[in-house]
Amino acid sequence: MKEIGELNLPDDVLYSDDHEWARLEGETVKIGISDYAQDRLGDITFVEVPAVGDTFKQAEEFGNVESTKAVSEMLMPIGGEILAVNETLEDSPELLNQDPYGEGWIIEVKPDDQAGLGSLMNKEAYVKMLEGMD
Repeated sequence: MKEIGELNLPDDVLYSDDHEWARLEGETVKIGISDYAQDRLGDITFVEVPAVGDTFKQAEEFGNVESTKAVSEMLMPIGGEILAVNETLEDSPELLNQDPYGEGWIIEVKPDDQAGLGSLMNKEAYVKMLEGMD
């Protein structure tokens, strides 16, 4: 497993305390799991995603990630309607391990209220939270 200093934690995303990330892209938000989450899960073998058009509240479960170690639920970092799902993950779930902030994005949502992003952490706050966990 990676040390905290070895993690890829981009500055242009916000982080939830459940290890999902959210990146505002105009009027929509792309969501995935953090490098910390994929590292702790190990080799990811399956990703269960919601359907386009589904709506979820902030902190509501929207899918699961299965790895060789565990099954982990994913929780919405911001409430909204699912506009797109990364269908590539169906055949290539390992993209979550290889590129969690790029090709490994999971869903794109139209947020109910962008103000919900204010409850998420920037990189510095997320690192402090991770340091407190280890």
